[in-house]
Amino acid sequence: MVAVLLILGVGIELVCCLGVLVMRGVYDRLHYTGPASFGAVLIAAAIVIREGLLSQIGTKAVLIVVVLLITSPVLVHVTGRAARLREHGELQAQPHEVEES
Repeated sequence: MVAVLLILGVGIELVCCLGVLVMRGVYDRLHYTGPASFGAVLIAAAIVIREGLLSQIGTKAVLIVVVLLITSPVLVHVTGRAARLREHGELQAQPHEVEES
């Protein structure tokens, strides 16, 4: 079971890295960063199964996965927003933010 989880996790990470390298546009590259978190979950699951949840390495693996699952969507959103700002300049003001003179 551990070997299967590791092979799947590393395979997903490899495909994500290759996708980021091969894709040309920023937005296309961002699509390959999402599944990388799932690969990390599989690798951490293999570590927890092998070493146990209460071991030092098992606890660290779970904490790393939690941090990745929390920060990954934020990083993708910020990167996409920065790419949009670079392409189109300033963001348009929302109708309720426009002041009338």
